[in-house]
Amino acid sequence: MPGRTISLVNNEFYHIYNRGSEKRDIFTQPRDYERFLKTLFYYQFLGPKPSFSKFTKSKLSPLKPLGRERFLDVICYCLMPNHFHFLVRQLKDGGISKFVSQLANSYTKYFNTKYNRVGPLFQGAFKAVRIETDEQLIHVSRYIHLNPVVSGIVKELDNYKWSSFQEFINAINIVCLSDEVLNFFPTSVAYKEFVESQIEYGTTLEILKHQAIDYDEH
Repeated sequence: MPGRTISLVNNEFYHIYNRGSEKRDIFTQPRDYERFLKTLFYYQFLGPKPSFSKFTKSKLSPLKPLGRERFLDVICYCLMPNHFHFLVRQLKDGGISKFVSQLANSYTKYFNTKYNRVGPLFQGAFKAVRIETDEQLIHVSRYIHLNPVVSGIVKELDNYKWSSFQEFINAINIVCLSDEVLNFFPTSVAYKEFVESQIEYGTTLEILKHQAIDYDEH
């Protein structure tokens, strides 16, 4: 795996993302998204925990940790048909890299077995962008949550099941520590308005990116 272009530092926030190899879909049906979310939740934790096969038979529920220590905190996420976005805070040395490696390996084994394929599922090393300010933190969370609507998958963010937006607007913690962003807003309704205020602008940017000849993003 190619080396990181930036150092991943403990107690700092990062925008983490990657897509399917050759831009292929990595989620093709609801069960795939559900499996990935359980994998995402499971591999946050260090130390003794239930076997993964046993855990996958259970239902994700609020505030039910699998251990006392984590590699990282997941602040928000969005799963799209051919890529994913996470906003995370690293807690342990090498925590992000270990977490993403375990997540990718586990999900790839599941996907390849289910769809009778071989080889890597993800496109090389994941990308990481360090969050420098509180303002950047809240804006990156908005960018992540806007993905389904600016890409044209849904018209209303409330209708998309595979992001943490529902956790944010309902102020519940299942996979994410949403308070790290919500604490900057008086209410979860105010955060919802903050995100939705940029839908038209974000959609315009998405159209312009796809029109660019050298476009090679997610």
